[in-house]
Amino acid sequence: MVKVQRLFAKTNLKIPVCRNLNSRVWGTARPKRKLSQRGRKFSRIENLWPRDGSCPLRFPERIERAKMIQKHELPILEYDSNSEEVIRPNHGAEQLKLPEKCVYTFLGEAVDDYAFEAEATVAETFETITRNYPVYIVKQDGMEFCLCAAPLGAPAAAQLMDFLISCGCKKIISTGSCGVLTDLAENEFLIPVKALRDEGTSYHYLPASRYIELNKNIRDAIEHTLLVQNIPFQECVTWTTDGFFRETQDMVEYRKSEGCSTVEMECAALAACAQKRGAVFGQILYTADSLANIYAHDERDWGKGSLRKALELCIAVLQTI
Repeated sequence: MVKVQRLFAKTNLKIPVCRNLNSRVWGTARPKRKLSQRGRKFSRIENLWPRDGSCPLRFPERIERAKMIQKHELPILEYDSNSEEVIRPNHGAEQLKLPEKCVYTFLGEAVDDYAFEAEATVAETFETITRNYPVYIVKQDGMEFCLCAAPLGAPAAAQLMDFLISCGCKKIISTGSCGVLTDLAENEFLIPVKALRDEGTSYHYLPASRYIELNKNIRDAIEHTLLVQNIPFQECVTWTTDGFFRETQDMVEYRKSEGCSTVEMECAALAACAQKRGAVFGQILYTADSLANIYAHDERDWGKGSLRKALELCIAVLQTI
């Protein structure tokens, strides 16, 4: 099992900060790492220098890396394009190899139900402080693919998808509900062409921009699948936001004027994560509640009638890519 946990205890006790089945890293120790050729060459000299960071020449490459940070008055617009992450996405599961194809959905228990019916195996469990996410392997119609439920919200959803990509998933189809800003009926299927980046997570994966475009090849594969099954659909521009309860009347009208017809909470972040990591990503949205009348929000039935069909469509898309 993979466990990601942040601890804030003011103590010197040896508390495990990360754990998996094969190794344990304690708060007062660091795992050994293999030095690069450059590191081996200078390791003897390096050991003679202060370890408290007082010598700026100890790691001169860090000076160069610092120059790669795009700085800005607003922290959300700052971007590090060069240096490596301190915690790698496959942390604790370095040996895990997942199938190339993946269905990553915001469908809750429908994922577990489908996995049970398909007699899927559990390759790994991604643990968080709130709940655990089984990573299923499904073998169906001659195709092997990964199946995983996605957590709500851009930060959590991108974190888990980043993990899946780092373990081998490179072709990812996602599905989930969206609110509509225009007069769209419930349980209609939409293909987002681009997402307005009104969340924070995507800015950690790609430099700032107003929109992010979704992969055209995957969009074409989704369109082909829907056409073959005679399912009506529309393309859309979606508004990805972190603030569910801050979709204000004026902001909804503003987003509509920009061409957005739907609102959700993850699309831009997942597209940015996939692009950064060299994976391809596409999403099928199904319509749920309506904000078309800004004075009277309509919950409808939250698109519950589309859960199973949306999952089956994702699997059908994987068959074509």
